[in-house]
Amino acid sequence: MVVERFKNGKTKEIYQRFHEKGRMMPEGLKYIDSWVSANFEQCFQLMECDDPCLFQEWILHWQDIGEFEIIAVVPSKQTAEVVMKNLSENAQ
Repeated sequence: MVVERFKNGKTKEIYQRFHEKGRMMPEGLKYIDSWVSANFEQCFQLMECDDPCLFQEWILHWQDIGEFEIIAVVPSKQTAEVVMKNLSENAQ
């Protein structure tokens, strides 16, 4: 999960650059979906990749108008499986 915080007053610049150049993502970084806060302060983007360096490469194209936080997330179903397995092992 990528949390992109738009730098103050840069919302229009972000959308202009996106319109002109696209997402500018390196090969191997996959965009899934995104949501923008109603006040235009941040964008939550779900992305997927095997190499975290691809995020760094992508961020270099946008860091002048946005600030980024990369959060590795695991689907809830998989997390529940890991926790339940651990509970079973601890019960023995």
